[in-house]
Amino acid sequence: MGLNLNDKKAVVGEVSAKVATAQTIVVAEYRGIQVAHLTQLRAKARAQGVYLRVLKNTLARRSVEGTQFAPLADSMTGPLIYSISDDAVAAAKVVADFAKTNDKLVITAGNYAGKQLDKAGVAALASIPSREVLISQLLGVMLAPVSGFARGLAALAAKKSEGAPAEAEAPAA
Repeated sequence: MGLNLNDKKAVVGEVSAKVATAQTIVVAEYRGIQVAHLTQLRAKARAQGVYLRVLKNTLARRSVEGTQFAPLADSMTGPLIYSISDDAVAAAKVVADFAKTNDKLVITAGNYAGKQLDKAGVAALASIPSREVLISQLLGVMLAPVSGFARGLAALAAKKSEGAPAEAEAPAA
């Protein structure tokens, strides 16, 4: 059963709100995927904070009208599932990881910060580590000199404490 006008407006409003804060949208064709597999995909998306929804393409086009994702409207044909995230790589990562195990999910297009992406572009975006991993790597690099210096001071202090009684006895003799 189709949606009435008020339901359509509600869907467009909900999706427009997600698109307004989004950094990435990935569009994939889901033809032939079993419901159980789509349920798994939705659970993974929810866990990563990704908004994942099957939409009518006309409603999706209206949702991205006038936004940085407007060029994506040309790719909105066929049975599509839309993955929208505030995190730059989360939407691409969720869809690309699922597509590796399920060949019926075909990534058709994506858009990151207003830049149109093809299938290879989405795969490249998905290969980037998540924000949390990048932050931890950066902190590791920033703390390396400090921790190295602290280890050096500790080794120097240990060496001096081992050698201090021997040096103290030598002048007294």
